[in-house]
Amino acid sequence: MGYYVVVGAGPVGRETARLLGEEGNNVVLTSRSLGSIDLPGVRAVQADAADAAELSRMARGADAIFMCAMAAYDRWPTDFFPILDGTVRAAEAAGAKIILLGNLYGYGENAESPLHPDLPLDPTSRKGTTRTIMWQRARRADAPAIEVRSSDYLGHGAISYFSLLALPSVVEGKPVSFVGNLDAAHAWTFTKDVARTLVASSRYTGEWGRAFHVPSQYASPRELMRKTAAMLGRELSDLHSYSVSEMEALGLH
Repeated sequence: MGYYVVVGAGPVGRETARLLGEEGNNVVLTSRSLGSIDLPGVRAVQADAADAAELSRMARGADAIFMCAMAAYDRWPTDFFPILDGTVRAAEAAGAKIILLGNLYGYGENAESPLHPDLPLDPTSRKGTTRTIMWQRARRADAPAIEVRSSDYLGHGAISYFSLLALPSVVEGKPVSFVGNLDAAHAWTFTKDVARTLVASSRYTGEWGRAFHVPSQYASPRELMRKTAAMLGRELSDLHSYSVSEMEALGLH
């Protein structure tokens, strides 16, 4: 079987490592901070992916490196680049493929709908610019690269606007304060589907240097909250929608 290194031990990184391990592969799951990891066939190693030399030693002989690490939401421009650079340099040294976990920020606010992987990246935010530069760096690498792009996460351990702003209040039956249009259709991505797509993409036999989208489901935030409340056997409490500036003024963002 193969040898794979998964960088990042969040919900997607762990699930990716679990899937690879269940196939009988030799898998290393690495992160700067590791909790309890008990996955068959997976060896957990605490390390900093920004240290290219350390990651290169770990990745020697690897078939692919999955870059699933996340940076703090307010530190993308400063924290993401060193992690990606270390990953790229390690992949180049090992002769390994790069599978980069990405998102939809790079398309910008003016992109046509629905989004698809062949659309040009045209970021309109700092975070979108960060993700675009990351993909450009990976594509320039002396190693094959693919980016797997997802929307906002749902699933165990997922971190998204929904899980942070809405889910706790829905579970506790409290009024919900959310950002944006409650009735606008939005794509939601299950973390296990992200991991499945990452693993499938690593076996892609076509031309690399391209992106794939994770299959996602569409629902408005209001609809998602209602379905979540129904699963808990309760009625949805009051909903309040605010703009980002309003949330900041109220101390809620």
